[in-house]
Amino acid sequence: MIRHFVVWSFVAIIWSVFVSCSTVPLTGRQQLNIIPGSQMLSMSADQYGQFLKSNKISADRRGIELVRTVGNRIRTAVEQYMAQNNLSDRLSGYNWEFNLVESNQVNAWCMPGGKVVVYTAILPITKDEAGLAVVLGHEIAHAVAEHGSERMSQGLIAQYGGMALSELIKDKPQQTQQLWMSAFGAGVQYGALLPFSRMQESEADHLGLIFMSMAGYDPRGAVDFWQRMSAQAGGQAPPEYMSTHPSDATRIAAIQDEMPEALKYYKAKN
Repeated sequence: MIRHFVVWSFVAIIWSVFVSCSTVPLTGRQQLNIIPGSQMLSMSADQYGQFLKSNKISADRRGIELVRTVGNRIRTAVEQYMAQNNLSDRLSGYNWEFNLVESNQVNAWCMPGGKVVVYTAILPITKDEAGLAVVLGHEIAHAVAEHGSERMSQGLIAQYGGMALSELIKDKPQQTQQLWMSAFGAGVQYGALLPFSRMQESEADHLGLIFMSMAGYDPRGAVDFWQRMSAQAGGQAPPEYMSTHPSDATRIAAIQDEMPEALKYYKAKN
């Protein structure tokens, strides 16, 4: 009875995936999403509030102004694009915030709902507004494309898949069970989760390039920024197939290929 319940629960999850499709703005990619948007926004607001309470907000007025100026320009571009394409409902419940946080980490992120944090250590690498626009365009693109919800959905499916497989083979010898579960885990990690994460990163690069162009920032600055990021990392990265991100060379080449499209938006804006 338990075996049947687990298997049918997994089937129900898979079926819900097929009826929970949406489309990523601009790229048109069909995405699978089984996490309610209201739940993602609620979780995001809670986690963002907790993060700000436990981390030091920067007192650098110039840096704060820079982050908020660039962030709001990209926000406006995103909202205008969504409105022009009857997609404003994708931003329903957004309550944008842009904060600069003291940290030695070279990083920035945007939660669902437009909750953005930039770490002070990345500002020397961004150098100017255009460089920061590359970063914020990329991070805001993750939120607008609902990548977080997609990753959670995929993780849930993988979890149920592992439970279903474990239930199906529980009468097999222990060694056989271990072999099957190890193969399943490796297959999910290297065959699905990591490639999917790299695809999302590349998609965020693509969307971010266009969003920064819509906001009036020259997208050609993206190549320079990612070259600086690559130099800062000093080649300290795992092989691409083991990474959540594309290699620096892959990323820069893709951005160069997408540049003609982004420049159309930049020239139209200017």
